[in-house]
Amino acid sequence: MQQPTESPSEGHADVHIVAADPEVARRVAEVLRRCFAATEQRSYPAGAGGGTRLELVVDTTRAAEPARSWLETSRSSEKDRIRGEPAAGSGPSGLFGE
Repeated sequence: MQQPTESPSEGHADVHIVAADPEVARRVAEVLRRCFAATEQRSYPAGAGGGTRLELVVDTTRAAEPARSWLETSRSSEKDRIRGEPAAGSGPSGLFGE
């Protein structure tokens, strides 16, 4: 697998999907495109054993719902962890934590 020569720009992620079945790889890419703005996928053989490798770049700064709300929640949880505060909903709950 060829390594990228440079890092993606701020807020972007290079995504590589490898699956034995090309349709499975396409379905995973479709889910990502429903959550984030993304480049057109590129498809390559996965290797001597067969399969498919898809590559695309997602833009996390242009997220669609529900990814947008999940990202907002995860960002605030990360800030809480940095400050040493428990993230909302991360404490014990339910049958054993009440």
